[in-house]
Amino acid sequence: MSKMKLSDFSFDLPDELIAEYPSEHRDEAKMMVINREKGTIEHKFFKDIINYFSEGDVMIMNNTKVFPARMYGNKEKTGAKIEVFLLRELNRESLLWDVLVDPARKIRIGNKLYFGDDDSLVAEVIDNTTSRGRTLRFLFDGPYEEFKAKITELGETPLPKYIKRAVEASDEDRYQTIYAKEEGAVAAPTAGLHFSRQLLKRLELKGINFAEVTLHVGLGTFRSVEVEDLTKHKMDSEQVIVNEKCVKIVNEGKLKKKRICAIGTTAMRSIESSVSTDGLLKPYDGWTNKFIFPPYDFSIANCMVTNFHTPLSTLLMMISAFCGHDLMIEAYKQAVENKYKFYSYGDAMLII
Repeated sequence: MSKMKLSDFSFDLPDELIAEYPSEHRDEAKMMVINREKGTIEHKFFKDIINYFSEGDVMIMNNTKVFPARMYGNKEKTGAKIEVFLLRELNRESLLWDVLVDPARKIRIGNKLYFGDDDSLVAEVIDNTTSRGRTLRFLFDGPYEEFKAKITELGETPLPKYIKRAVEASDEDRYQTIYAKEEGAVAAPTAGLHFSRQLLKRLELKGINFAEVTLHVGLGTFRSVEVEDLTKHKMDSEQVIVNEKCVKIVNEGKLKKKRICAIGTTAMRSIESSVSTDGLLKPYDGWTNKFIFPPYDFSIANCMVTNFHTPLSTLLMMISAFCGHDLMIEAYKQAVENKYKFYSYGDAMLII
């Protein structure tokens, strides 16, 4: 296989196929099913996924929970409106956060920002980390729980920027998987958004085993690749936890030659970041900046669920590596023809 370049991942995506809203019911999104061995492409609905799995098969889910990371504040003196996007907590004791600010040019070290109608939360800019990034220290007297409640109250669901509409109350629920529990992501692991409680129950009754990993999705997941030579692209690091319980469920399924299905690219990156020399999953608690692009040998999962990704994205490159490039190109051609919805609130793809 010749070396893949950035331009191999370009395709025309009509604007109207980018989903502004989720499907009415989680499990009624459309689902394209790709069979790698047979080279076939079928058109189904997400709830049909149950027909492709049997007792003892494993689904690996990312249980990260999105927190309301987007806040709006005003700069002291000028009152200029500043959007602050909380990326990650750096230090809990001193309430230090790594953030993006917009417009970045208006913010200097030492500036104070005020949040809430009553300016009840104040933060001070203490460091310039990158051109857009800053380190903020929140000035808050009171227990951490109160501080956390305050930013939760003032923040809003961080829908991706390409969704042009205002955030609605329903987004708080729908931009979160139903199994989200470990808070720390600034973007949802979107393949998991298609699971409804009823569908999970039916899968459970059929004997499917669920293994949970945690990868706190950062904005780096959406960062575009700007180098033609893919080996030169650097991914942002994201925090990953793969615990003993997950390892046991996955390895048992693998040794029994069952279907091991990564639910989403983040679940796939998590498990591929921690593989033993004999090709089994091992526990991990740390950071990963793993970038998967073709050619790549996958060690753990033999099937995956994912959404439809945008041109030139690292996510598309992983799908190409897993699916086979030509088959993926054909699938995406059919997705555009059949008006599948793309991106976070879009439709699903099952690759077996």
